[in-house]
Amino acid sequence: MTSRKSDLPVLVAGGGIGGFAAALALSRRGLSVKVLEQSPEIGEIGAGIQLGPNGFAAFDALGIGDKARALAVYTDEMVMHDALDETLVGRIPVGEAFRQRFQNPYAVIHRADMHLSLYHGAMESGRIECLTSTRVARIEQDADTVTVIDTQGVRHVGQALIGADGVKSAVRQQYVGDEARVSGHVVYRAVADKAEFPADLQWNAAAIWVGPNCHLVHYPLRGGEQYNVVVTFHSRKQEEWSVTEGSREEVLSYFEGICPKARQLIELPKDWKRWATADREPIGQWVFGRAALLGDAAHATLQYMAQGACMAMEDAATLGEALRVHDNDFAKAFAHYERSRVARTARVVLSSREMGRIFHAKGVERLVRNDLWKGRTPERFYDALEWLYGWKVENCLAA
Repeated sequence: MTSRKSDLPVLVAGGGIGGFAAALALSRRGLSVKVLEQSPEIGEIGAGIQLGPNGFAAFDALGIGDKARALAVYTDEMVMHDALDETLVGRIPVGEAFRQRFQNPYAVIHRADMHLSLYHGAMESGRIECLTSTRVARIEQDADTVTVIDTQGVRHVGQALIGADGVKSAVRQQYVGDEARVSGHVVYRAVADKAEFPADLQWNAAAIWVGPNCHLVHYPLRGGEQYNVVVTFHSRKQEEWSVTEGSREEVLSYFEGICPKARQLIELPKDWKRWATADREPIGQWVFGRAALLGDAAHATLQYMAQGACMAMEDAATLGEALRVHDNDFAKAFAHYERSRVARTARVVLSSREMGRIFHAKGVERLVRNDLWKGRTPERFYDALEWLYGWKVENCLAA
């Protein structure tokens, strides 16, 4: 080997939210980074993302809090209605009292804006190289280095590897070999301009309408000039994890019986993107020699807690903090990172599954769901959310 180990870059598989968050965290530790992205261009598909206070705490730890805050829309509340009869199920105000409690806001942001905040922050560091059209085929390791061989046979040598390559992670496939757990739940996402969005639904809120085996979500984006629309249903057919163009006819076929107010949402978009969703069973080992998993590759989760992107950024910030504490010793930092993250992210994965059941309750379960939060004060909601929203980089290694 002609170069000292410390002169080699850290390899990051995946140029999504988790990948660039990891690249940022690594660059802030003075490390050079090479991001390997399989797509021909850097970018994100999707629409809106909800950002809890823990997401903003992670943004701050990564040094780009101001970029993200400038692009976010700050909501007044989270609100849940029954999609059959418009019953108010629950309301959580996220104004000043919420911000005082968690020292950060609740907001929504376009996925592309969030990704660009991370990408631009990474590129401004001057320490990060990004290769597109580069798909991981296999990984080799020795005592001092890790080598990624891409599908074109090119060898990329680094001092460590972060596998941030998503639900279908090639890094996880080599070291764990498990399959994604396809949920059978299908998500349709679209963005509508304010001029086309129903006036009686133009709320400054992260709003959800919950119905039997389905739900609908809407909230403002980009200064309220657009609205994010998401609908989810239990598919009638066998699904495989995929992202495809959607069919308006398919969406309409799943929402019979929905109240007219909520039904406006499914009749609105002209173009939908269709996600057949999957998560992963939680695992206790994320570190394999000089390789470590991060984001969806480590803990892919369903969308019901609105925490997938926030967990990936928490991972990245925690990895950066572990490297700081252990003076860039990857063996010690990886071990500390793993034990700090496994239980927390597993709780989010399992809680998301249970929240999906609550959202999609039918029959008597629906009646129980609609009574669940009656009379609950904001403070009791905040207490229940402390475990999730109370994350900060100062306490991230305490697990």
